[in-house]
Amino acid sequence: MRKLLLLLLVAAVLSLALHFDLGRYLSLDALKAQRGALEALQQARPLAFTLGFFAVYVLVTALSFPGAAVLTLAAGALFGLGWGSLLVSFASTAGATLAFLAARYLLRDSLQTRYGERLKAINAGVAREGAFYLFTLRLVPVFPFFLVNLVMGLTPIRTWTYVWVSQLGMLLGTAAYVNAGTELSQLSSLRGILSPGLIGAFALLGLLPLLARRLIEALKARQAYRGYRRPRRYDRNLIVIGAGAAGLVSSYIAAAVRAKVTLIEKGEMGGDCLNTGCVPSKALIRAARSASEARRAADFGVQLAAPTVDFPALMARVRRTVAEIAPHDSVARYQGLGVDCRQASARLVDPWTVELDSGERLTAPNIVLATGAAPFVPPIPGLAEAGYLSSDTLWNIQALPARLLVLGGGPIGCELAQAFARLGSQVTQVEMLPRLLIREDPEVSALVQARFAAEGIDLRLATRAKEVVVEDGEKLLICEREGREERIGFDQILVAVGRAARLDGTGLRELGLRLGKTIEVDDYGRTSFPNIYACGDASGPYQFTHTAAHTAWYAAVNALFGPLLWLRGGRFRIDYSVLPWVTFTAPEVARVGLNETEAREQGIAYEVARYGLDDLDRAIADGEAEGWVKVLTVPGKDRILGATVVGAHAGELLAEFTLAMRHGLGMNKLLGTIHVYPTWSEAAKYSAGVWKQAHKPEGLLKLVARYHDWRRG
Repeated sequence: MRKLLLLLLVAAVLSLALHFDLGRYLSLDALKAQRGALEALQQARPLAFTLGFFAVYVLVTALSFPGAAVLTLAAGALFGLGWGSLLVSFASTAGATLAFLAARYLLRDSLQTRYGERLKAINAGVAREGAFYLFTLRLVPVFPFFLVNLVMGLTPIRTWTYVWVSQLGMLLGTAAYVNAGTELSQLSSLRGILSPGLIGAFALLGLLPLLARRLIEALKARQAYRGYRRPRRYDRNLIVIGAGAAGLVSSYIAAAVRAKVTLIEKGEMGGDCLNTGCVPSKALIRAARSASEARRAADFGVQLAAPTVDFPALMARVRRTVAEIAPHDSVARYQGLGVDCRQASARLVDPWTVELDSGERLTAPNIVLATGAAPFVPPIPGLAEAGYLSSDTLWNIQALPARLLVLGGGPIGCELAQAFARLGSQVTQVEMLPRLLIREDPEVSALVQARFAAEGIDLRLATRAKEVVVEDGEKLLICEREGREERIGFDQILVAVGRAARLDGTGLRELGLRLGKTIEVDDYGRTSFPNIYACGDASGPYQFTHTAAHTAWYAAVNALFGPLLWLRGGRFRIDYSVLPWVTFTAPEVARVGLNETEAREQGIAYEVARYGLDDLDRAIADGEAEGWVKVLTVPGKDRILGATVVGAHAGELLAEFTLAMRHGLGMNKLLGTIHVYPTWSEAAKYSAGVWKQAHKPEGLLKLVARYHDWRRG
């Protein structure tokens, strides 16, 4: 109501000004005609006249009413260059600030709420360099004064920053107009005040802060490179260290654009995903699902004997699966694509030179670090002495553990805990947080936990591991839960509490790269040495194979074409705005964009459209009528903020929502798309139908009902 009243007040003032044609008093001709009368009034009551002039100027600029330029000329004619410039400088800043605050009060919150995701990049840019941009806009009179006020009010720039930058930025333009006003009698129009040359000079001056920022960056780079001598010539265009998903994509892109690229890998091509992560784990999960389906066969009228797991044969199939996929990531394939592949350890000697363990040195203007990550092993006393498995070493075992203790309740821990339970292990899962899959909504965790309990997994949540001991030949985990000590026996313990970036062994610390838990990079993938990029798990913040490939594109393109990219306004900023991921438990958990927990934490308004898979015909036919599709949308709009799918084939169902979010397709578009019956993909359409039902035009439907009544006579 307050916003509405303010809007009505502004509209009323502007309407009255237009009705009485007050604009005629703010023209150059009117100023010349009334100059004598104004000077007489000024001499009679100087203080009141000055305050009145100041108030009128503030009001005109605050209401974005045409005439500020003429008032500035009047200041020069009536007060002279010095006092006129001072008066107009403060009056214009005050009026501009009022317009800025009005736009912020009336519009910013609603716009940020509705278009928050799309405005993220702009908001980040304003937060980072908003003062510089505003200064440039204020110096260049080409940009309408009132438009700058209104647009900046919609951004997150601080009010005080807006005030002092506007005051400083408008000073030169103000002085130019005030000076012209001192020669008012010689002016025939406003056009002659600022010549093209003067505007160009202002524009160059406005660019100085941005150029200064670039100069500072160059000086920082020079500081980073101090003590190192840049080679006169380079052996190649790009060196990539690490042949996991990120390294493969980086080198592939470089070869595709005809750059000379060397890919160095000390282990196996394909990295963790192929050899110890995604591929073998999904092969294991598939085998576990077969065992589970065999136990459920009676539900479908098929009588089968209890399944027997041949674990060595199962692991042999896992290895065959890896071997079948390995040619996709092989040396032979990448050599054929034009990549120079080296099987060796690599160490950074300087920012442009990499030394192999053979002693050979390679040079390139840019280097991409794709060193990946390894399982994090917490410092639990006795763990190393008792022996443990990780997602790296798990694939070497040849016997199914009778009692498996899984430490960790994240995606990896959950996937492997359920898989081994289905294969016949007695599984205990220990998680120090109060629920599994803590990044998902609580109801998601609750459903997964209920399924795990039904499948015989012993869940120990809110439980902290303290020590591993061996007593009478039995391995025990000593842990604490609700202040009480618990002892859990096991035959094998699988540590799955997360992954840590590989930061050692490649010369990163010796070179002085800025390191935290990962290799620290800027928004473009650059490390503290601007010619060295990092991507994938080594730099984070998301440790997924698909995000590794995603960030690798930015690293490769920015590294290879950095100088040319200034023609388009600079390097490509890494975009995480539409990021999907899947946890391959049963039921699967898939998500893209925001969930309810994140939306509440970030203060983002949303609506929920939820469709239960127990209503989906194909899910019922498949005996998998469990889970839901939950879509978050902008209130009153069909734009998708995020989607969570829980159920069978959730990872496949998520693709449609990811595509929709990436390309700005809303729920109406999903509803209007034909989906084959009966398929799982219909769940996307039905969730859009739930949204539409909540937004049906009740008023129009009442009119339609009356129309039908009339047709019936």
